[in-house]
Amino acid sequence: MKLEAQSRKEYFAAAGEREPLLRKLDGIIRRAAPDLKPFFLNQSSMTMLGYGPYHYKYASGREGDGAVIGLAAQKNNVSLYISVGKDGRYLPEIHGKRLGKVNCGKSCIRFKKIEDLDLGVVEEICREAGGLSKSQSHLQM
Repeated sequence: MKLEAQSRKEYFAAAGEREPLLRKLDGIIRRAAPDLKPFFLNQSSMTMLGYGPYHYKYASGREGDGAVIGLAAQKNNVSLYISVGKDGRYLPEIHGKRLGKVNCGKSCIRFKKIEDLDLGVVEEICREAGGLSKSQSHLQM
């Protein structure tokens, strides 16, 4: 979902009823991974809050900018992206079963309500992502 926003402040305001949820997760991420600089990503297909900007380049030559952690309000849910892995797997894949009533992809955690998510595990994953991100080899596997 592309929210009409040009800043973090506008993003929160445009999120409507999801604003408290996004603010809560923003606080958890910033507390758990304080070294990951918060920034605003306004891409052609999606708008999100990012933490820990980095540049990536695939073997194919395609390159771009990403976030170690991303937070996005989608049409039907909220998505938390963790672009860090270890042992050949992304952190959401490793910890997915512990997160609660969520749907996990490789690097994405999707949920509808904050009550569906185990916030202690989210904080643990964000702390781990912040630590692992210091080594670029763990990003965008």
